[in-house]
Amino acid sequence: MEIYSIFAQVYDKFMQAPYNNWADFIEDLWEKHSGVKPKLVLDLACGTGSMSQIFAKKGYETIGIDASPEMLTEARQKDDATLYLMQDMRSFELYGSVDAIVCICDSINYILSYEELVQIFTLCKNYLNSGGTLIFDINTEYKYSKILADNDFSHIEEDAAYIWENFYDEEERLNEYQATFFIQLQNGLYARHEELHIQKAHTQSEIEQALSAAGLTLLATYDEETHTVPSHTSERIFFVARK
Repeated sequence: MEIYSIFAQVYDKFMQAPYNNWADFIEDLWEKHSGVKPKLVLDLACGTGSMSQIFAKKGYETIGIDASPEMLTEARQKDDATLYLMQDMRSFELYGSVDAIVCICDSINYILSYEELVQIFTLCKNYLNSGGTLIFDINTEYKYSKILADNDFSHIEEDAAYIWENFYDEEERLNEYQATFFIQLQNGLYARHEELHIQKAHTQSEIEQALSAAGLTLLATYDEETHTVPSHTSERIFFVARK
């Protein structure tokens, strides 16, 4: 089963990410690092469109790209202002260029090789207007090894539940989690579904090298919580790069 297929039905219910806080922070970064706010924003690996929807409500023209048709179905149901395209982030195509690209909620961690990192960043450079910015985040190795580690997580709602069994391979720097979902059917019974997700713990050095290889200039990195320089205990890091 493809990831984010059945998960798409309950993603917004279970994944309560701080999208509004991230959007406000990204606006501050646009102002700080470019001096102007963009007009046209690409939300890469947009998922159910939560970030796209927020930026659209803020008055930006938005495009959302994701490889999962089920996630895009959810996105279109809650946001008709964004142009949503079903494409793989490793080979996406646009009709023209954009002012800014964002890729949020550790989507970059799903890219498992350095070569594909360079491939994605090169596409971002190609589709950015001159001076345009790419802002993305990653989960850190610290988060995978010390926070998620080999732990299990669960969450129960009235009509759905999940169990997340996590395993982190420190040698390969690969994080695997087996997600088991129980979704209530119309007859009151529950259907069980499983998805296996794999993410890579990229180092800051690897990210910086990939950005440079793609022809992008790294402007700054930020700890998610403090909005200051990342530390060895940062769990999520934001990167700001410019064409």
